[in-house]
Amino acid sequence: MNGQTSVSDLESPQEFAARLLPGFGNLLILSRALTHRSFLNEHAEALEDNERLEFLGDAVLDFVVGAWLYNKYPEMPEGDLTRMRSALVHTAQLADFGRSIELGKAMRLGRGELQAGGNDRSALLCDTFEAVIGAIYLDQGIDGVMGFIEPMLITASEDILENHKDEDPKSKLQEWAQGKGFAAPQYLTRNATGPDHSKLFEVDVCINGKVNGSGSGYSKQAATKQAAINALENLGLVENSNGSVRKDQ
Repeated sequence: MNGQTSVSDLESPQEFAARLLPGFGNLLILSRALTHRSFLNEHAEALEDNERLEFLGDAVLDFVVGAWLYNKYPEMPEGDLTRMRSALVHTAQLADFGRSIELGKAMRLGRGELQAGGNDRSALLCDTFEAVIGAIYLDQGIDGVMGFIEPMLITASEDILENHKDEDPKSKLQEWAQGKGFAAPQYLTRNATGPDHSKLFEVDVCINGKVNGSGSGYSKQAATKQAAINALENLGLVENSNGSVRKDQ
């Protein structure tokens, strides 16, 4: 799916539930979970956006993913479990979960946000996915959330372990800098453009007074991570553009 979905292609909350959540009871909560605040400005009948449900879903995901990892990998040390959970609930990963279920075509966005491709923007997909998790929890409890997300966790965890995606690019870059006798990398926001609900950040990472990498994203966290990955690429410390780090440097 790409960001060119038109209004006529959008999926109603009822259609979304029928496709992915059979037996979902409270469609009002689900509708709220799919509603971005930009939609409220254009639709007086929409009374609440999904930000409170996003808050709830974030907390539920931390618990559910942690419990799933604990049971799935009984021999894995605590530190590795923590890194795996961080990778599984990271913005980019949750956005990929959203894409895998075609969440974008059910997101209720303002016309301008939709035309700008907001329904395929990682930050918005992540937020909406968390809100949907919050709605599932309220309607079906922890078991409902686990049933919904477990197939995604199985596939993603295997990919993370195989490609070392649980390794944090910022930590790897800091280890390299300190190993060379430099101070910790500095991340500087070079620019921030766009409206508050859809701001694009551009970040440079500097080591020893030199810009080593740059990145952009619709959150400072995402832009900073991309800057670290770009620096690792420039320094020859990553194998490919997904941020997988070499073990031997």
